[in-house]
Amino acid sequence: MARLSYVVTIISVTLMCVLAEELYSDKYDNIDPISILQNDKLREEYYNCYMEKDPCPTEDAKFVQGIMSEVIQTDCKKCTEKQKEMYNEMKDWLIKNKPEQWEALVAKSAEDMKKKNAGL
Repeated sequence: MARLSYVVTIISVTLMCVLAEELYSDKYDNIDPISILQNDKLREEYYNCYMEKDPCPTEDAKFVQGIMSEVIQTDCKKCTEKQKEMYNEMKDWLIKNKPEQWEALVAKSAEDMKKKNAGL
């Protein structure tokens, strides 16, 4: 009986570890992506930051730059609910209004993830 209890405990702990996948920090969950997207100057600053063409204009942009490729490639798998909402707003807005920028972000994210997975 003790052996069965031990096996059940191991399975339970393993399942909890799998289900408790780490989420991104919620430190910047209060930004308004639509106000950034609708401001041409600000949108370009953020876009150039994400594309690594220019320095990031804010700490939140720098944070997002660090996770953007993974967010795009996993469709926001590690995002909080608020981050998923913001990501979907950004994605939908860019696809509708700036599809070439969205495609460039997707292409860059795929390239970045290949490099990361290759250990480069």
